Amino acid sequence: MAQPNHDPITATADAGDVLGTYLRAQATAFLRGLRVHEESGADAAEGSDAARSLRGAARRISGSLATFRVVTESSWADGLRTELVWLSSTLADEHAYAARLARLMDALHRLSGSPELPAPRGSAGALTVGSARAGALLERQLTLARTRAHSATLQALGSSRFHAVADAVAVLASEVPLDVVAARGRVEEVLVPLAAVAETRLSAAVAALPPIDCADPYNADHDGLWHEVRRLLRVHRYAREALGEDVTRPAAAGEALDRHRDAAEAAGASATAARTRASPRRRRTPSVSCTPTSATRSRRPGSISGASGSGSPRSHRGNGRITDDGGCARTAGIAPGRPPRFTVRSLGPVGCFTCSA
Repeated sequence: MAQPNHDPITATADAGDVLGTYLRAQATAFLRGLRVHEESGADAAEGSDAARSLRGAARRISGSLATFRVVTESSWADGLRTELVWLSSTLADEHAYAARLARLMDALHRLSGSPELPAPRGSAGALTVGSARAGALLERQLTLARTRAHSATLQALGSSRFHAVADAVAVLASEVPLDVVAARGRVEEVLVPLAAVAETRLSAAVAALPPIDCADPYNADHDGLWHEVRRLLRVHRYAREALGEDVTRPAAAGEALDRHRDAAEAAGASATAARTRASPRRRRTPSVSCTPTSATRSRRPGSISGASGSGSPRSHRGNGRITDDGGCARTAGIAPGRPPRFTVRSLGPVGCFTCSA
């Protein structure tokens, strides 16, 4: 995980030096995580830790560029911040689906009172059976979503877009493009007021939350407000990290909001699974084909083939036609005034019609 700026900071230090030190440290952490991720290979645990480090460094760089944008070259900062937000979101999806599945399965274990799922049918009542079915459905849906997210992650890490981002971060690790004028200002005159703006936005978002003593303490419609507080708290924490301040309390509050976000998304996944209906099975219609039988090979007048003088069947004109799915058609010569009788001999994989006059 990327570490905060622990260098001693004084109020009279140059804003460019302080911000540059923090951004270079995060860029170095990003490149280190990238190297570990490439070397992890089939080690899923190591690869997951490396991806987490990548996400953390990317979030810190993008958050700092948003807060202290005026201290850097604006066009460069906007472009890199957009790409880092894309990368962080892409890397987070796979981990989010895996954590969501683990959270829901643990909840089903507690409901069923059984350490394993699925439980034997009828061993612990309808709740256990229902938990087993719900677990199977959730596992199928979330595993599929995680697989797709993993494929998207691999595709992103191999894309030219990601390589461009990695190159930009590598340049950032050695040189930070700064605004010439703003970078020469003192920390207390440049960085501290910008960090205060981020704190003011956070305070406004907190004030918009529902009161604690309201009649309905939790409402799913309020989740968006809590998610916005979580996002702004993270930006505020990264700004305080760049100034070298202690961020223990904001980090603890962020972890609580992370758990709330995970619970809200897990509830959404459960509701989606509950609305899922099993698709009805399609009935396979047996195919009926027209094949020659002993009746069709006979030479009696009115038979299907009615061939004369030759051993092979030969078609004659008539008022009866039999056609199957494959386009097999035979014309039967039926005597006028005598309706044909069609008898289905079998309806297996290969069916047969027999026509008798």
